[in-house]
Amino acid sequence: MKLLYFDDFRLGIFEDGQVYDVTSIVENLPHSGPHDLIIGLIKAFPDYRDKLLGAANTCPSKPVNEVRIRPPLPKPGNIDCMAVNYMEDGRLKEPAPINGFHKASSAIIGPGDTMVLPDVPASIFEGEAELGIVIGKPAKNVARDKAYDHIFGYVNFIDGSARDLPPAGNTFFQMKSRDTFAPIGPFLVTADEIPDPQNLQVRLWVNGNLKQDFNTDDMAHDIPSCIEWLSSIHPLEPGDLIATGTNHGGLSGFQDGDEVAMEVDGLGRLEFDIRDDLKRTWSRDTRLEHTEKGLPGRFTPQLTGKYAKTET
Repeated sequence: MKLLYFDDFRLGIFEDGQVYDVTSIVENLPHSGPHDLIIGLIKAFPDYRDKLLGAANTCPSKPVNEVRIRPPLPKPGNIDCMAVNYMEDGRLKEPAPINGFHKASSAIIGPGDTMVLPDVPASIFEGEAELGIVIGKPAKNVARDKAYDHIFGYVNFIDGSARDLPPAGNTFFQMKSRDTFAPIGPFLVTADEIPDPQNLQVRLWVNGNLKQDFNTDDMAHDIPSCIEWLSSIHPLEPGDLIATGTNHGGLSGFQDGDEVAMEVDGLGRLEFDIRDDLKRTWSRDTRLEHTEKGLPGRFTPQLTGKYAKTET
């Protein structure tokens, strides 16, 4: 089942090109707004599944191209992001120690929205295409073999990053939690539709050019390991979101006017725009292309605009 919000945050199901408005089926769930209506549904989903499956026969619908799609999980309780969690297609010789960080839930935006690059001295702005996992029931100290029991579904996720912000050191919070730095969508796809989440192709395009193209089978620490580790640190709750990491080789600098799209197999296509009022520019090389050219530094350098070290 593909759940989504649309228009003025009506709750819908996407099927065969149509969006079915199921708000009337779930509106009696306790909630104060759309952010906790979907979380309430996740908690009570076994009691509502059959009613929702019949939506095509009972609920009004519109073609998907006639609605505005919103983020399917407008405000997760937590966003836990896994760090350095891919083997980079063999470029890493051994897995990095399992690690992660928090991202502010207020950073969420949806399809058709705009990621805004702030006026800060970042060396580069990147967006990492990732498989997102949505937790379906409380999880604390979960064993590996029980991990999948706690997954409600999956979603396309972009982890926006403002790299190398001062002061030097641990700057993950200000790098990752900027407003608009967590595009998700278009759907929240229930786990039953994704039989093997450890074998999904993840792709990201910038202005139609394919930049990232990797498979979730390259994770350094697989999905059960991530849930086991995270749930040993803090309890995971329904509606929490886990971002499983990315292959960094295809990352490149986002800049003003870019049209970005990503797809994970079975999760639909997420599209959003980039705005930078400072009109800064970077080379279009990916990290891997930059390295293969033998150029210095980890990232492609800023070419023009405020904070550029040289103007060209």
